[in-house]
Amino acid sequence: MRQIPVDTSAAMVMVAQPPAPKIANRQTGEIATDRETGATLMTVDVMFVMDGNAEILNLTVPETGISEELSMGTPVALTGVVARPWDNEFNGQKRHGISFRAVAVTSLAAAKVG
Repeated sequence: MRQIPVDTSAAMVMVAQPPAPKIANRQTGEIATDRETGATLMTVDVMFVMDGNAEILNLTVPETGISEELSMGTPVALTGVVARPWDNEFNGQKRHGISFRAVAVTSLAAAKVG
């Protein structure tokens, strides 16, 4: 699958919704895992602000890549962000979009305290 690297170095990023387990199957409640490592996958919504524009991005991140407590409003750094275009067809309806995945989401709050 095609992956497009995303440069986040010039953006201000903060947590919009704290991490939660990613659900693979809503009917069974099965939690998603990384196909390569087996790590539990989490979703975290971040507010991504760049050039005066703000977007809410829903990131998928391995549980091992999430730093300590990430609460709403926590400034964070994103590592290894990629965008993946997707499309599917369900019940005759075509859908498409872009999903975002990061290797890590790290709190910057502790760094600013010192």
